[in-house]
Amino acid sequence: MDVQKNLFVVVIALVLAAVAAPAVMAQEQEVLTFQGEEIKAPVPTEPGIFTIQGQFTRIAYNNEGWVTLGYRTANDSQGQEWLMLEVGVTVRKPTKNQTLTRESFTITLPDESILPMATVEEYRKANSLRALNTRGNTVRDPINYFPVGANRAVAMLFFTDPTQKVGAIAYDQFEVSWQHAGVGRLFFKVPDKIATGQYWLNVKFAGSIVQTPFRIMTKDEEKFLRKNWKDLKKEHEAFLKSQQEKAKQQQE
Repeated sequence: MDVQKNLFVVVIALVLAAVAAPAVMAQEQEVLTFQGEEIKAPVPTEPGIFTIQGQFTRIAYNNEGWVTLGYRTANDSQGQEWLMLEVGVTVRKPTKNQTLTRESFTITLPDESILPMATVEEYRKANSLRALNTRGNTVRDPINYFPVGANRAVAMLFFTDPTQKVGAIAYDQFEVSWQHAGVGRLFFKVPDKIATGQYWLNVKFAGSIVQTPFRIMTKDEEKFLRKNWKDLKKEHEAFLKSQQEKAKQQQE
């Protein structure tokens, strides 16, 4: 396989990995085929459905919860110890209101270890990460992709943003309903600094865990993704449609 074709296969895997579990109860590793090449998508440890909205925007959900994720800033922070994610969460109708806390959010690192969210003390010792917050404000991707009905926002203020005049107080929890979505930033202090590889954002709801996959890409993978995004998007949509048709046939 030549270098360019190899890159295309790798990046196709990155994109299609986001829809690797088309059925809520799917748990087996999905093997995709592209141009005759088999591509193994990363396997979640919890059942769920995954899809994409942009180059660095992901959505994951199950029957209970819904998570949107923007990770462009995280991808641009390779080699640094602080990983920042733009996150939106809600519950799906008719799920009752839930309170989510700091402990509700973790990430799975490429070595499969689980990392809890940073504490307020760690965040403050890092001078509230003014530069990282400023960079996030500059390159922010929209994450307002929620189910119909969730049209009201609730601030997710686990950390304060020193670049903003509002939100000076950090809170340990917030409440969501199927009409209200929590939106905010999460910070994680990575022990061995941010490296390329497969990551997962894990959000623990009352009765389940929603896992959202995101991959920190190499420079070559990112360059190829940007250049070929339209083609990759078409491949993604075609794959998603085929999986939906397969699931429908299985239900008949």
